[in-house]
Amino acid sequence: MIIYGKQVCLYALEKHPDMIETVYVAKKNILPQALFHQHHEKIKFLEEKWAQSMSKGGNHQGILLEVKELQQSTVADIKKNDFIVVLDGLTDVGNIGAIVRTAYALGADAVVATGVKKLNFAAIIRSSSGALLDIPFRVQHNVLDLFNELQQVGFTFYGADMNGTAVEEMDFAPKRVLVLGSEGEGISKKAKTKIDKVVSIEMKHQFDSLNVSAAAAILIHRMGYAVK
Repeated sequence: MIIYGKQVCLYALEKHPDMIETVYVAKKNILPQALFHQHHEKIKFLEEKWAQSMSKGGNHQGILLEVKELQQSTVADIKKNDFIVVLDGLTDVGNIGAIVRTAYALGADAVVATGVKKLNFAAIIRSSSGALLDIPFRVQHNVLDLFNELQQVGFTFYGADMNGTAVEEMDFAPKRVLVLGSEGEGISKKAKTKIDKVVSIEMKHQFDSLNVSAAAAILIHRMGYAVK
């Protein structure tokens, strides 16, 4: 798996050295001296044209990494946590990465993507600025299978929707799941059958909605602290 971009690559080199297989450098002095010495046996220098080819035209900023495939968390491990974010039918890797970054930064314990069979993990690592490497993550195609497992260990499910109770007015169960639907379709019909409470963000001005990653940030922050 190839990831690229200065910020995410330096993060991976520093925080997850065991995942690094090859370091491709296309720009002089891109690596701090300490990281250069730490990984010098894995470094290969590339011409710009080859770096462009490996990044498929993306903005590699002079560095690319070949890293080991991401090891997804099991449902058994996910169940051990208290605050889980479920992305129901989301496919945009930019939005997913932004939510993963927020979830990790604001204290959610795990993220699960449902309603999809696979995702571009390399792209999500980039868009999450490396946070995907740190937070438990799983792709679970069948949302009901996941919810049934979580229900058995006492989780309460909160669905994000415009027609719910304002998040400021709610307290949340210690074991809680925030369910975020896709921007186009919202939460799927299957997932809705398991939702215990619907939570929304009150708008100060008349407007349709927030971007799903912006809404996620507000809800995750609130749900991280308002626990009854």
